[in-house]
Amino acid sequence: MSQQELLKSVVEALDRAGCPYFITGSTASSLQGEPRATHDIDVVVALAEADVPALESAFTPPRYYFDAVAAAEAIRAYQEFNVIDAAEGLKVDFWVMKDEPYGRSAMARRQRIEAFGIAFWVSSPEDTILSKLWWAVLSGGSEKQFRDALRVYEIQAGGMAAAYLDEWAGRLGVTELLARLREEAKPL
Repeated sequence: MSQQELLKSVVEALDRAGCPYFITGSTASSLQGEPRATHDIDVVVALAEADVPALESAFTPPRYYFDAVAAAEAIRAYQEFNVIDAAEGLKVDFWVMKDEPYGRSAMARRQRIEAFGIAFWVSSPEDTILSKLWWAVLSGGSEKQFRDALRVYEIQAGGMAAAYLDEWAGRLGVTELLARLREEAKPL
């Protein structure tokens, strides 16, 4: 199973279950900026414990590793759980959306796109940039995360909401990184 096939399986499972979601992380930045290899798929998802059986039935052994107990615990704690394609070693990280202002804003601004022959929800370019900058800070200054954000900014710059970036960069504590990103950006 390729990463695109795994993405399709995830999208179909979440759409069938009626769970709001968006693809984020390196998959989103590769679609909106400069493509690069990644070994996982990051999904922000609004889930309730009642949604776990639908996911469990979509990701069954021996093809997949899915721990329903860990998923339910992650949902209660607004944390992360994963699904692993046992045959290929590919991983999907499900980030349970917290009911807080930024999470609600990012979910409301998600965009439906078509790629790899499937339609799915992806984070807005602004939210991809903000999350990459936030992860750069959390990971101690990751240049890979910063470069992903920079490439999205360079490619998407003309159509982005600068005021949204500024507001949330301040609220998320990444204003300095956003300023650096703007300084280093080369118009395409």
